[in-house]
Amino acid sequence: METKLAKLSFEMSGLWLSTSGEDLADPMNSVKAESPASTLRKLFPTRYKENPMSLQEQLSQLNAKTTAALPEESIAVMRDETQKLRTSRIVESAPKTGDELVDFILPNPLGEKRSLAAMRERGPVVVTFYRGGWCPYCNLELRAYQAALPKIKAAGATLVAITPELPDASLSTTEKNELEFEVLTDANADYARKLGLVFTLPEALRPIYRDLGIHIEQHNGEGQFDLPLAATFVVDIDGTIASAFVDADYTSRAEPTHVVEALQSLVKQNA
Repeated sequence: METKLAKLSFEMSGLWLSTSGEDLADPMNSVKAESPASTLRKLFPTRYKENPMSLQEQLSQLNAKTTAALPEESIAVMRDETQKLRTSRIVESAPKTGDELVDFILPNPLGEKRSLAAMRERGPVVVTFYRGGWCPYCNLELRAYQAALPKIKAAGATLVAITPELPDASLSTTEKNELEFEVLTDANADYARKLGLVFTLPEALRPIYRDLGIHIEQHNGEGQFDLPLAATFVVDIDGTIASAFVDADYTSRAEPTHVVEALQSLVKQNA
């Protein structure tokens, strides 16, 4: 089991960051270390803005590769914990379309405060939550939203990502994924908790993550294992949620094309 986990950790290390904050070896080139963004381009060779695959197709492909490489017992634990999260009904209690999204005031990696209220003054806002730069599914999502950013801006909207990662870690994620939208730190996942989106990484998963080189506390802070669900909200200028996506399965994310469609619909309604 340890050998197989070590192999997966090496092969997927271009999507996860090492605990030192440096990139590990590129799975397609064992000699040269590259960033997660570079590795994503190798795993999905067509440039993101030209990639014919949907985000969910890319996520499914990544999930298939991961499932094939992980030991069966690890996969069973992961699936069991995801099912427990589903049956906890946490998704049902999350904000829904038609609700008003609670305002936030959160810092970017430079310590500058950003508020949802101020963003709404300029137009609709897309708010997406991600677990951390250590998560390959999150990196795929962030890159896909970066590719969709021109269309999001064309609709007069602002895109912002929120993470429990500490500022240094979120800055690293921003740089390595070449993001041109802001990433805000939700320390201790306090804002996500206010929305009912937070769960604690189960004890059963922690050794599996550690064997893959993922040390959550080095990203989120000592003793912090609270993470947000996969969630994306399209917020209208009055604070009302025009479109809501929340899923207990971290391998499923809101499709950027659907978000753009929701924004374009808002533009027509507000015209």
